[in-house]
Amino acid sequence: MKLLNFLRGETFARGIHPPEHKDTAATAIRRLPYAPRLTVPLSQHIGKTPRPIVSVGQEVVRGQPIARSNDWLSVPHHAPATGVVEAIDLRPSARGPWVESIVIRPHSAATQEDLWGTPRDRDTMDAMTPADILQAIWDTGMVGLGGAAFPTHAKLTVPKQSKVHTLVVNGCECEPYLTCDHRVMVEEADFLVAGIRYAMRATGAVRGIVGVEDNKPDAVTAIRKAIAAAGATDIFVEAVPTKYPQGSEKMLIMSLFGIEIPSGALPVSLGMVMNNVGTLAALGRLLPAGQGLTERVVTIAGPGVKRPGDYRVPLGTPLSFVLDWAGTPAAGPADARQVILGGPMMGQSVTSLDTPVTKGVSGILVFRREDMATSDRRVTYPCIKCGECVESCPMGLNPSTLGMLAAKREYETMGENFHLGDCFECGCCTYVCPSNIPLVQQFRVAKQVLRERAMAQ
Repeated sequence: MKLLNFLRGETFARGIHPPEHKDTAATAIRRLPYAPRLTVPLSQHIGKTPRPIVSVGQEVVRGQPIARSNDWLSVPHHAPATGVVEAIDLRPSARGPWVESIVIRPHSAATQEDLWGTPRDRDTMDAMTPADILQAIWDTGMVGLGGAAFPTHAKLTVPKQSKVHTLVVNGCECEPYLTCDHRVMVEEADFLVAGIRYAMRATGAVRGIVGVEDNKPDAVTAIRKAIAAAGATDIFVEAVPTKYPQGSEKMLIMSLFGIEIPSGALPVSLGMVMNNVGTLAALGRLLPAGQGLTERVVTIAGPGVKRPGDYRVPLGTPLSFVLDWAGTPAAGPADARQVILGGPMMGQSVTSLDTPVTKGVSGILVFRREDMATSDRRVTYPCIKCGECVESCPMGLNPSTLGMLAAKREYETMGENFHLGDCFECGCCTYVCPSNIPLVQQFRVAKQVLRERAMAQ
C-alpha cells in the first residue's frame, strides 16, 4: 500500500470548513491546581463500569488504583490526587443521570509530588512482549483521549483472524476551538514517538503514520524532529488538507491512502489500527513510569473565557472550579449561557457545573448569552429539499431523507434502508441546514431507540 493521496493534496469527499477559532494554538500548556474536591465517576468510558476498591475515610496516594476493571472492556481508575476518600455515592455526570463516583479531598499541594507507580527501565521495556504491553496499557486505565473514551488496550488488541501492518495516528484535531492535541504534538513529541513505538509493538504494525492537518506546521516539524532524534525509520508524519471532519478514522484513511473503509467495517479489516496523538503521547509517558492516568490536557476556550488556553487538568475537577480559574463572564460561571464538553460540532452541552472532567473531555467551551444564535436562528422550518446536507455529508448519506423518516419515527427503515449506522454524528448536516433542522440530534435519538429495541429482543 502506498501513501499517494497526500502527495496529490487530495482528501475525502464533501465535508465543511467551519471557522477554526484556534486562538490558543500558540500558548504553552499550563497546569490547573487541585480543586477542594475531586469527583471520579466510575462510568467514564465505553464498556462495563469498574468497581471501587477503596472505602470512605481511606487515605490514597496520587496514582493509586481506586477502581478495578470489571470486564475486558473496562479499565481501572486511579486517584488524581493524594488525599482522603470522602464519599462513594451518586454524583452528576455529563450525560445527565447521576452515576456512582468516588469523591477525594486532596491534601495540601505540597504532597502532590507523591506518585504511585513502579518505573520500568529501558531493558524492561525492550523485553516486554506484545501481550505484556497490552496488559501494561490496560493497567494505566487509558482510554481514547480524543473523545470517544474507548479502552485503549481493547483498541490495540488485534483479532486473531486479522493482521495489522499500519498504525495510523490521528493528529488532525479538526474541531473548532480545540488545540489540546496540537500543543501535545508540539511540546511532547518525544513522548508521542515513544507511545507510537509501544503501540506498533503491541499490534505488530511495521510502520506508523501520523496524519496532521496542514494548519499545524509547527506540530509537523516537532514530530519530524522527534522521529529523527529517536532514529525511527518506520514512523512518518504527513500533513493532510484542513477540512472538517478530517479527524474521523474513515476520513483520515481516505485522505492518506485513497481507500474507503466498507460500510460496517473497521480499519483493522484493511490491516490498520488508528489511535489519537494525545492517547499515544500519554502512553509514552506513563508506561516507562509504571503510572496510571490521573490527568489530561484540556482546551478551555470560547468567547466566555477570559484566560483561554490548554491546561493540564486533574481528572475529577468540577467544571465550576475550572471556569473560576480560567475566568468566565463578570457575573461568574452562572452567566455562561452554554458550556460544552468537547468541540462545538460533536461536543455535549452540560446542565450542571458540578460535572467533573473525565478521561474523554478534550475541551471545555463557554459561550455567553450574546454569543448564542438569535431567535431567528433557533426557529426550525420545513425542509426545502436544497440538498446542502447531502453535499456536506462525508459518509455520502442522505440526511434530508433520514430526517423526514425520523420525524415519522420510522427508525427501522432508517437503519435497514438508509445506513443510519454509518452516521458518526459529525454534525455537518445540522451546520449547513438553512431550515435549522436539528438533524444530528434526530439521528442520535433514532440510534438510541434502535439500540433499546435490540436489547429488548
